[in-house]
Amino acid sequence: MAELLRIAVQSKGRLNEDTMALLREAGVKVGSVKRTLLVESSNFPLEVLYLRDDDIPQTVGSGVADIGIVGENEFVERGSEAQLIRRLGFSKCRLSLAIPKAERYEGVEWFEGRTIATSYPQILRRFLDERGVHAHIHVIQGSVEIAPGIGLSDGIFDIVSSGSTLVSNNLKEVEVVMRSEALLIGHTGLSAEKREILDELLFRMEAVKAAEDKRYVLMNAPTERVQDIIAVLPGIKSPTVMPLATEGWSSIHTVLDERRFWEIIGQLKSLGAEGILVLPIEKMIL
Repeated sequence: MAELLRIAVQSKGRLNEDTMALLREAGVKVGSVKRTLLVESSNFPLEVLYLRDDDIPQTVGSGVADIGIVGENEFVERGSEAQLIRRLGFSKCRLSLAIPKAERYEGVEWFEGRTIATSYPQILRRFLDERGVHAHIHVIQGSVEIAPGIGLSDGIFDIVSSGSTLVSNNLKEVEVVMRSEALLIGHTGLSAEKREILDELLFRMEAVKAAEDKRYVLMNAPTERVQDIIAVLPGIKSPTVMPLATEGWSSIHTVLDERRFWEIIGQLKSLGAEGILVLPIEKMIL
């Protein structure tokens, strides 16, 4: 029986949604089976193990799962033996210190002798030790942001995304300790067969990631202005230029970063580009 590559994935939340979206875009079909911890893909030699995010680093490190997608914050906090394979660039957040809005803050010394509530004591302890700050760390799981309000702590150290949770609890962010994103991690002792499956999965993921924020752009322009237009196109490689049926006109095809396109649209129009068509790209093999 052929081997299956087992990937550990967060069972719920934004990281789960982003991870499953990436697998779908990579052509890996995984059925949605409620209350099932282990689900096999129907078209790729992969099985998905659904876990709590804080269990993923150790599960991969011990070899129970071959690979896993986990937040950098959990990977660093747990300190497992798993190896980093790829930074995935989604599910971004930061780990920050926050205190009540009414407090005056002039530096990390504010935390000297105070109590900080957190679910990430290892990362916080290293940060404080590096700065010579002695504070009491109160470890709690979940609802960290309410700790100052109920008198459990003076400040908190927690994940921040938009900052709206801090605002709603009358807190302000005062120190960004680390920035986090989704990581693909792996067990160090994969078999040759599983390594081959992983390489194929990585190839597909890279094709998906390469296409992010990229657009396929087509435009018509006077042939005499083609070289001027090419000069302002920050494409991946030299654009494709094809003559049109109408004499003296050409069609230009290229791939652009969507944000750069809006920067140069005015230049393209002033150089005579017409009928500009912008199309999304699902996959891009470099």
